[in-house]
Amino acid sequence: MIKLKDILTERDKPQGPAMPKNRWMQLSGSELDKYKKDILKLIKTAYKPIGGHANYKTVADISLDGLQVWHAVDLDNDPEPDAVNIYKKKKHGMKSTGLGHDGSKPAKSSVIKNKIQQLKKSGWFVEVSGRMYDILSSSGVNIVDDEATVQKVLKGKNVTWHGDGWYSRKIGGVMHKKIMMGNPK
Repeated sequence: MIKLKDILTERDKPQGPAMPKNRWMQLSGSELDKYKKDILKLIKTAYKPIGGHANYKTVADISLDGLQVWHAVDLDNDPEPDAVNIYKKKKHGMKSTGLGHDGSKPAKSSVIKNKIQQLKKSGWFVEVSGRMYDILSSSGVNIVDDEATVQKVLKGKNVTWHGDGWYSRKIGGVMHKKIMMGNPK
């Protein structure tokens, strides 16, 4: 006997070909649409300890608007992504703007390894602090410690330079101490 609950659950699952297993891929518009709810859940899981991500709060925030680029990976037996890295196309390259994971060790490890791999390439960069700074710096990701470069990449932002790569600036109306890492063009 088929239960209504099973029919509704099956209806809500993404349709079409599944993501390839264990391979990071850039999501197209249709793929992104297909996995929006899953991706938002991954972001909320990753950012829950710090109260959420400032820019990704609803399914409507998951889009290709603003030149966003979404990389995802499926690591387990279900067809949904288990980790996601978010980038934005900028004048000086691809800026990492967020990540998400399902909370599992494999997903957390994969999302960080993928981010490190990207940030070691020319034209990929991120602003970080706290635990992410510790992880990236211990993994050999370049620190952008030149004030002129940081000011150039963040042109139009009010940056207060502290030295050794550290600076403060407002993000979402709140001052944050950050460091730029990676290799902006």
